Amino acid sequence: MLLTGAEILIKSLIDEGVETIFGYPGGAVLNIYDELYKYKDKIHHVLTCHEQGASHAADGYARATGKIGVCLATSGPGATNLVTGIATAYMDSTPMVAITGNVAKSLLGKDSFQEVDITGITMPITKHNYIVRDVNDLQNIIREAFYIAQEGRPGPVLIDIPKDITADKAQYIKLIPKEIIRKSEYITSKSLKEAVELINESKKPFIYAGGGIGLSGANSELIDFAEKINAPVSTSLMCMSEFPNDHKLYTGMIGMHGTKASNIAATKCDLLITLGARFSDRVISNQDHIKNAKILQIDVDPAEINKNIKVDKCIVGDLKLALDKLIPLINEKKNEEWFNLINGLKENKKIISGNETTPEILFDKLNKLNDGSLIISTEVGQHQMWAAQYFQFKSKRSFITSGGLGTMGYGLGAAIGASIGKPDKRVINIAGDGSFGMNCNELVTAVKNRLPLIQIVMNNNCLGMVRQWQSLFYEERYSETTLDRPTDYVKLAEAFGAKAFRINKVDQIDDILRKALDSKGPVLIDYLINSNKKVFPMVAPGAPISQIMSEEDINNN
Repeated sequence: MLLTGAEILIKSLIDEGVETIFGYPGGAVLNIYDELYKYKDKIHHVLTCHEQGASHAADGYARATGKIGVCLATSGPGATNLVTGIATAYMDSTPMVAITGNVAKSLLGKDSFQEVDITGITMPITKHNYIVRDVNDLQNIIREAFYIAQEGRPGPVLIDIPKDITADKAQYIKLIPKEIIRKSEYITSKSLKEAVELINESKKPFIYAGGGIGLSGANSELIDFAEKINAPVSTSLMCMSEFPNDHKLYTGMIGMHGTKASNIAATKCDLLITLGARFSDRVISNQDHIKNAKILQIDVDPAEINKNIKVDKCIVGDLKLALDKLIPLINEKKNEEWFNLINGLKENKKIISGNETTPEILFDKLNKLNDGSLIISTEVGQHQMWAAQYFQFKSKRSFITSGGLGTMGYGLGAAIGASIGKPDKRVINIAGDGSFGMNCNELVTAVKNRLPLIQIVMNNNCLGMVRQWQSLFYEERYSETTLDRPTDYVKLAEAFGAKAFRINKVDQIDDILRKALDSKGPVLIDYLINSNKKVFPMVAPGAPISQIMSEEDINNN
């Protein structure tokens, strides 16, 4: 069948199971958008307000559903506006395919109107990228891109298509997607034997679980593994919703704003078992902090082994397969003294009563309303850490946040993608007023698509996390972190077409949250909090993770 490149692209996307695309049209992709018009009964195109919003929405869609997120932009500034979203997906291993248009082949390299070398720009932040120079290669490139985005450690792939390629014709033959085979060739009997010996010999094992748990679907295997060796389990930010938060072995988040139980356990254990995590500098970046422990790392990406921390033994391969093979080989363990020690370090989260609106009270109220149907997305900052610390996650893929890149302005776009991908769930995006200001325009996208998402702005009139560091480490020199913006977020949301409420007293919370949850469309809640409110516990940069500062410690200096 002889088709244009644009037709081949759309048919190939349908062959790959794509049902939703987030994008923004422009001259270089007009042929593609013309085909999308013809196939609108097959592919739902979501028009965002900005290309960055499209990339974040594709990311959120992928994280919520486990499918590949797809975004589409025109050449030049359209393509460069995707870059932050692509980098966010790359840092957090999100499967995404970004499609960009470009000028015709004859105009490449001539500083033509709206021309950029987007493949050169994105080379460091994609698993792979392509510029299509022959329409006859297009179908195979699309098929290969979707395979690369999913196989092994997932990540974003970019396909750049010059405009004349979308008009040229080539033969199209319907192809089934390439089968994704879990990586197992390096899960050897030798590596399993070495891991088993370390685990069986340990008296104080401790598990540090990362985003690889959810990406590989190893959630139940993690539970079985932890229960068999009775090991406490901590999670990175990327793994917060992938292990039951009410499980007796769960010790909470680990790292700079982690729990006392998790951080102390990491420094007191004799075996640190790291599953699908990369020893980020916000978690454990200094070998001296865990010098008493042997380290076993299991990861699908060999580049992560010994990259930040030198390990004693490792297994390289798909996490789900590795745990499946490992669990039957290890001895059941009780470790009662160790379990009791760490269990004794767990602290009940204090909810102070009164009429001051605080993060703790807000998340306590949300927890009571969560029957497992809530998905929490966040921007980046204090509100993100409060969500991780106080919200009780009850279902997989229910926490969507930018971890590695720390992208302010990510959450609302991601919430839109998650809401479209999981219409049976209710998505709540938690933002600070600083982050919300970056991509608040995407509230229009939520309104236009009648998405029942809830946008909560934790409004403290400042860039809270930066201000916190200025308070603790810069002698309270608040340089450019007090916002003093005259924006009325309730009026702004109403101007965009959303319902909106303001909360400045505790006795308003229940009623307004219920109204928001009962709404059929998007709702914004302007939640006022004190600008001096800080995120605790906290570990100072470069300090051992066992040196945890509490608010009381700071007050007592």
